[in-house]
Amino acid sequence: MKFVDEAEIKVAAGKGGNGIVSFRREKYVPRGGPDGGDGGKGGDIIVVADNSLNTLVNFRYQRVFQAENGSAGEGRNKTGSQGENLVINVPIGTQVFDSEQNYLIGELLQSEQRLLVAQGGRPGVGNTRFKSSTNQTPRQCTLGKVGDSLMLRLELSILADIGLLGLPNAGKSSLLRKISNATPKVADYPFTTLEPQLGMVEPFPGVSFLVADIPGIIEGAHLGAGLGLQFLRHVRRTKMLLHLVDCLPIDGSDPIKNIEKVYKEVVSFEGLVEKECWIVINKIDLIDDEQLANLKKLIQDKFTPQKLLCISAQDGAGVDDLVLSVVDNFSVEE
Repeated sequence: MKFVDEAEIKVAAGKGGNGIVSFRREKYVPRGGPDGGDGGKGGDIIVVADNSLNTLVNFRYQRVFQAENGSAGEGRNKTGSQGENLVINVPIGTQVFDSEQNYLIGELLQSEQRLLVAQGGRPGVGNTRFKSSTNQTPRQCTLGKVGDSLMLRLELSILADIGLLGLPNAGKSSLLRKISNATPKVADYPFTTLEPQLGMVEPFPGVSFLVADIPGIIEGAHLGAGLGLQFLRHVRRTKMLLHLVDCLPIDGSDPIKNIEKVYKEVVSFEGLVEKECWIVINKIDLIDDEQLANLKKLIQDKFTPQKLLCISAQDGAGVDDLVLSVVDNFSVEE
């Protein structure tokens, strides 16, 4: 199933039912008074988090959602039935925006969490409500109100513990395959990964964390270049970042400049600059010890990373140490 992380839909809550004008008409009750009932309230529209969903793809096929209208009141002071609420199921991690006003209505972070996005219209009242000592035969009632109607933008952000960052071909997919049960596509050309991949890492029984392989970030991603904005927002929900660096890029580029490019995008995107970020030098099987030592010194001097680790996702060198370091870091945080 194709990953879809954004959708725009129209929602319309139900209209309230009308109140009515009615009078008692019984054989032995002369001058029967008013008995017009109120209408029923219009149905609400509620968005609910469903842990069985992991994509917004369903909203490609249905974009308009209408809750049921309330029914009109009846004689004998009978209130009309309330319109049935409409429930819209979305994946956990979905943010709901009013797309016209461009503000966040709410976000759904737990299974079964509910968010009221459109309120049903208030019902009209029947003529019984207008009876008074000076108005024994009221002939007025009110109409039901129209329910809320608005355009919503749904955005799904992956809820993962670790986010893998890096330029295309840095080896993120290879690392994810090595440490988890995920099977992302791996190849020796850029942009192999075109959608976020998730993998569960379980180093010990009862100990696990979720890793997200975010598609390769290029220069200008925070402005929308490449896959840019479409996937940078997934990184905001992670607890920490692992920035993978290819120590010997296939295009002959400078690893230090490549780090600067990714750092610039992270700093420029709201909500990422404060996240803990480790630098992980990958593909160390391609260079000798002296080259690696020089690269580590350059990185330490220029970036002073919170942690600097070296691995080869291809042959597994240093991968176990990386996983254990992540587990230890989470233990300290707790």
